[in-house]
Amino acid sequence: MNEYTHDFTIAAEHPCLPGHFPGHPLVPGVLILDEVACALRSWRQKALTRVIDAKFIAPLLPAQSARVTLSAGRDPQRVRFAVHRGDTLLARGQLEHPA
Repeated sequence: MNEYTHDFTIAAEHPCLPGHFPGHPLVPGVLILDEVACALRSWRQKALTRVIDAKFIAPLLPAQSARVTLSAGRDPQRVRFAVHRGDTLLARGQLEHPA
């Protein structure tokens, strides 16, 4: 399998949201990357060892649904990821896991 998807939603009650940002909460990038890491563990049974690059393009709001898509490349230890909310790209990048 060269591609894997993982749907997720960060609850509006998540404890980190009131501080990011007060009155107008956004899901922090670290929580999005945590969902990417969960998808990797489900797909390849591997832990994330390094985020090679990550670009956050659009915000994810609490209680919005999003989808992580992981895709394999030539290097078996590297995986590309994209996170979408519907048709909107939220984040993309590349990560690494152990062999």
